Amino acid sequence: MAKNRKKKIQDYDRTYNFLYRYVTYLVKRSYSSILHVGQENIPKDGAVIFAPNHANTLMDALVMLRVNNCPKVFVARADIFKNPILARIFAFLKIMPIMRRRDGFKAVRQNQEIINKSVDVLKDKIPFCIFPEGTHQAKYSMLPLSKGIFKIAFQAYEQMPDVPLYIVPSGLRYGDFFRFRSTVRVQFGEPINVGQFIAEHSEQTPQEQVNTLRELLAERLQSILFFIPNDEYYDATLEVCAATESLEIRQLQGDALHALEAQFQANRNTLNRIEELKVSAPEQASELLSLAEQASKLRKKLGIDINSISVDKPLQSRIYRLLLTLVALPYALPVSLLASPVILIAQLLCSKFKDLAFANSVRFVLNLVVWPLFVLIYAIIAFLMLPWHCALATILLVLPAPSIAHELWKTFRLTISDIKLLGNKKLSNLYSQIRKKVMKG
Repeated sequence: MAKNRKKKIQDYDRTYNFLYRYVTYLVKRSYSSILHVGQENIPKDGAVIFAPNHANTLMDALVMLRVNNCPKVFVARADIFKNPILARIFAFLKIMPIMRRRDGFKAVRQNQEIINKSVDVLKDKIPFCIFPEGTHQAKYSMLPLSKGIFKIAFQAYEQMPDVPLYIVPSGLRYGDFFRFRSTVRVQFGEPINVGQFIAEHSEQTPQEQVNTLRELLAERLQSILFFIPNDEYYDATLEVCAATESLEIRQLQGDALHALEAQFQANRNTLNRIEELKVSAPEQASELLSLAEQASKLRKKLGIDINSISVDKPLQSRIYRLLLTLVALPYALPVSLLASPVILIAQLLCSKFKDLAFANSVRFVLNLVVWPLFVLIYAIIAFLMLPWHCALATILLVLPAPSIAHELWKTFRLTISDIKLLGNKKLSNLYSQIRKKVMKG
């Protein structure tokens, strides 16, 4: 590298590469299960733009960071860079700010510099990731796509017409948007060859090409998402999907599938059943969604977790898990207490955010930065008080404490939720009616 050349965001960074494995390992520890589907759709013969839906703030970028075990460059909305600490973290993670129309036309004009940098990243064939919705929404739905991704793609193609350039639709489906140690399924859809697309739509104006490509990307994203239209029936539809999940999985012979894949296919089947019912029997569909809306409101009022209604034989499965937890309690409880300062700090910080979707991002950053400091303190104390081999064993047992603490709390929380559900006959009857109406067809 020439000494006078300004360092680019995609350039090799010794510190970044040293910490990359640590960061991606912590991403893995942030979820109880991560599944990648369709990785064969990621091209290997050119430059790649990943286009994921945006549902869970920073965690979306971190989940995408693990794809292919390959460093990537990201862009994210500029307003989250206002906090200097967060800005430094984002810069370390190779995330660039991009302005949105709501930031004002003057601010949007500054995007040309970011677009140029993005094109430069693609010229170097470094995977690039942009969230085409422009902002996050903690729902199983999708916002209208912004034009930024298409401007970058078209400019990149103009500057490197001989290099294949692809947009890869990427669907993220979280088990829970707000709970730490939930699950995430990542699916990669059919890639869009930008050069081929432009050639096939050469009769269109540039603006028409943008609009056509936007429709195509939205269609391919929806095809790989657990997509519920964000309308008045959103909550009711989600409730129906949860209520029938275990029954649908049974019909799929879901034991042969990964749990997250079985869940995804089951939920998609229920969505199809609802849509078919809307066409063939509108009154029955309306009655079904009305029942589901009642159930959703009552469940939330009682503080019952939606996972309690999606599990087959919930109390039986939870008791089994609770028994395992009780066996592990002599280990799990002490290490959970050691992790409690970080968890309490996370709770305090999360309470300051109006948008609950930031909660897991806050927890991740604390586990990344603050928890190692506590481990260091515990290590010093252990080595001062114990023989070195006992101290070393103690620290190794303490390292996963935040994950263990969250799993311990999740087990007790869901067990209480299951008991509440089984103890409420009105709610149980509502779900029985919902399941009969959906599954009878």
